Amino acid sequence: MFDRLKEDIACVFERDPAARSTIEVLTAYPGLHAILMHRLAHWLWCHHWYWLGRMVSHISRWLTGIEIHPGARIGRRFFIDHGMGVVIGETSEIADDVTLYHGVTLGGTTWQKVKRHPTLERGVVVGAGAKVLGPITVGENARIGSNAVVVRDVPAGASVVGVPGHVVKPRTAGRKRRAEMAKKIGFDAYGEVQGMPDPVQQAIDSLLDHLHKVEQKLERLESRLGESGAPGEGGQDGGKEA
Repeated sequence: MFDRLKEDIACVFERDPAARSTIEVLTAYPGLHAILMHRLAHWLWCHHWYWLGRMVSHISRWLTGIEIHPGARIGRRFFIDHGMGVVIGETSEIADDVTLYHGVTLGGTTWQKVKRHPTLERGVVVGAGAKVLGPITVGENARIGSNAVVVRDVPAGASVVGVPGHVVKPRTAGRKRRAEMAKKIGFDAYGEVQGMPDPVQQAIDSLLDHLHKVEQKLERLESRLGESGAPGEGGQDGGKEA
């Protein structure tokens, strides 16, 4: 029991740079309080003390602003940062080393008494205000962006943003080429953050890619004209001088 508590406290220090002391974590971190009370509620639930388990969960919600159904299964080193407004449904399954921020909902999409809430695998991080709905699986080390609404499985290591949530890929391919093209046409992608998915920036990337292709075609055309002996701009100027 005390080993798990030490692990929980160490987890807070690892993921929250604002944590200053053990006594502060023990007394002023509602996420930790919610997890400790959930363990009691879950034990009662698993031993068929359903009403008592729900009451412990209800008291925890009143004290912390975090609602965790006693039937939810939660692994080790689970961290809820801030926590206000977090809702975790009955059939949710959360593996080790998962992090949730405030306003996150792990919700269901059916009234049937079946597996209806998400499964979060090891190392998942869910941003503030995100909604993960239905009996879907969020793969290991995946990232859910703030305010995303996720209703489909998420591959391991992926990042999901938007409504509805969609997987985004880091904009690494062609970055150097796009920078060169932007410099050539006098465009500066101000405020761009490395790897940040931005629909406007994606549109600009598409435009720069298109310009690059057009430039390549023009270079090939000029090369063929030169090989065929057709006069270029220099040849026309030379003719006028002659």
